[in-house]
Amino acid sequence: MTMGTDSRMFSEAAQAPSVVRGQLENNAVNVRRIGALLREMSPRAVVTCARGSSDHAATFAKYLIESHTKLLTTSAAPSMSSLYDAQPDLRGVVFLVISQSGKSPDLLASAENAKRNGACVIALCNSPASPLAQLAHHTIPLSAGPETSVAATKSYIASLSAIVHLVACWTSDQSLIDSLMHAPEQLEQAWQLDWTAAVPILQRANNLFVVGRGYGLGIAQEAALKFKETCGLHAEAFSAAEVKHGPMALVGRGFPVLMLSQNDESRSGVEKLAADFVARGADVLLAGPQVTGSISLPTVSAHAVIEPLLIVQSFYRMIASLAPARGFDPDRPPHLNKVTETL
Repeated sequence: MTMGTDSRMFSEAAQAPSVVRGQLENNAVNVRRIGALLREMSPRAVVTCARGSSDHAATFAKYLIESHTKLLTTSAAPSMSSLYDAQPDLRGVVFLVISQSGKSPDLLASAENAKRNGACVIALCNSPASPLAQLAHHTIPLSAGPETSVAATKSYIASLSAIVHLVACWTSDQSLIDSLMHAPEQLEQAWQLDWTAAVPILQRANNLFVVGRGYGLGIAQEAALKFKETCGLHAEAFSAAEVKHGPMALVGRGFPVLMLSQNDESRSGVEKLAADFVARGADVLLAGPQVTGSISLPTVSAHAVIEPLLIVQSFYRMIASLAPARGFDPDRPPHLNKVTETL
């Protein structure tokens, strides 16, 4: 059994600052070029396509693209291509595929179908020689290097940074580009933050909610997945707005809730929800704001778009310790493989 700091997951997550630094340097010319092409193309919509952690990065992309380009952004169902042979009209549409391996048959089928039906296919991929990278019109390498732990960490953060880079160059948002250039050093700071106050509560948990909103919803989804695959802990991710509907009925005394909040227009709603959960007697773990009665998890302040990258980096360090505390090896989740091939 590995200890938290002995796992490959821990060591690979620790590489995220250097990965992002190298990625931004290596991709500077390529991403500027793609951004200029997108401005010239003036697409009518964006469709994302991904599975697993990459799909959580696609959630982040939806919020970022819609808020910065005003374009409708939606998620493709790969089965529409791989199983049902649907042929949608994708002329004038950007088809953004996010994949670590670039080999999953359903993603390849979706990308091929999108290309055949007129889409501009852009791949964010950690394997530049993969079938997906060869198929796409344009490829943005994640440059995360080999990732041998089954649980994605540095490649997930690399996906987020590549998405920010693409949107910043597409929209010529210099303030966002400047903020992204500070992300490597801020990721180093985030990695040093101590979230061990969460471990005693989560060590004994059977179920929990992970809550985020806006730019932070994708990292809430990612955190919930990591709880399941590395800790054997059932976790569900919700928007801070959506959880107020049916799921709220489950939140009572002793129910753990991890809340992740970047500092933007969504924060006041997250704070109010956290106070409501505290009043119900829930064990509220709160990264970002300060709410009386909750357990505060420290965060690094940055541009609101960058903060989710930093929050999930701090989370990765904590969960690498939580897994062995719950009797699990984070590098060897049961029944899982590094590359999942679905059709």
